[in-house]
Order: sequence, then structure tokens, then C-alpha cells
Amino acid sequence: MSVTPIRLYGDPVLHRPAAPVVDFDRELGQLVTDLTDTMLAAGGAGLAAPQIGVALRVFTWYVDGEVGHLVNPDVAAVGEEEQDGPEGCLSIPGLRYDCRRHLHVVASGWNLHGDPVRVEGSELLARAIQHETDHLDGVLFVDRLDEVARAAALGEIAEAAGAGMGAYLPVPAPVVKVSPH
Repeated sequence: MSVTPIRLYGDPVLHRPAAPVVDFDRELGQLVTDLTDTMLAAGGAGLAAPQIGVALRVFTWYVDGEVGHLVNPDVAAVGEEEQDGPEGCLSIPGLRYDCRRHLHVVASGWNLHGDPVRVEGSELLARAIQHETDHLDGVLFVDRLDEVARAAALGEIAEAAGAGMGAYLPVPAPVVKVSPH
């Protein structure tokens, strides 16, 4: 078992896109093992490589008793139906907010051996796949919240950091809306 420390909100590795995996080797196998062990030890539904400080496009999930992983994922919504539901993140401990996600997705990519994989997910699995893929793009779920919820979430993160609870500061700049004029 190889449990690795989880990086917290504000760590630069969480806020930039991860690189595609090019070598399907023993190191990738160890990364998938570390991700899985860390995710299960932390009680998470998913964990992306940047969350343990590795800027590669790999994530694991644990949903409905099933553990899986995906390398270099490509995710597409199936239909237009969306769901609002509570979402948290192991990189932002204790924070939960409703976040809008597609209800059904299809993810394609590779397993750790370089074999093609296709995963269809609905509800919680769809949410986990989208959440973890966002991590690979440098996006955290708080970045997807509406303006009011995002401001509240960032306030909670800043308060936790001030209380010595481990979150990094400064937080990224707020989302700026640009007028089309």
C-alpha cells in the first residue's frame, strides 16, 4: 500500500493542465496503485494524479463498489440532461457545494497497460468522471460554482487556511465576466 499526501487547494499543480501520459510503463502502474490506495484511504470517490503532485492525465475512481482508472481521458456528455448535486474534493477537505454536471457521460482513454478503455457513467459515476477530468485540466469544482456560491466557497477556503487547516493561499483570481460589447 502506498498512500501519498494529497495536495490542497492553491497548490500550483492543481491549477494548471496536466500533461498526457506517453509511457505506459512500471512507473505508470505505480502511479495508478498510489492513486487508488490514497483515494481509498481518504474515503474518496475519485482522485486525479495532480492531487498527489503528479502533473499527468490519470485518475482513479471508486463508485458503487467498483474501482477503476483512466489514462488520457476524453469525456463527452450523452444527451443534454444535467444534475445538481453535492460535490466535495479531497484537495479541499470539508467543503461541499451543489455543482451542476452532465447526468450521463462516456469516457474513453487507456488503461495502465495502454489498452483502449471506454467507460459509460451515469449519476455518481458521471459526476466523478467529470470532476476528476476537470482536475486534469486544472479546474476544481469550486471554479464551476455560480458567482455567489463560489464567493462563499472561497471565503471558507481562506478561513480554513487562516485557521491553519492546511489550505494554500493565495487562491486563484476570481472569475471575471467580459461583456460582449
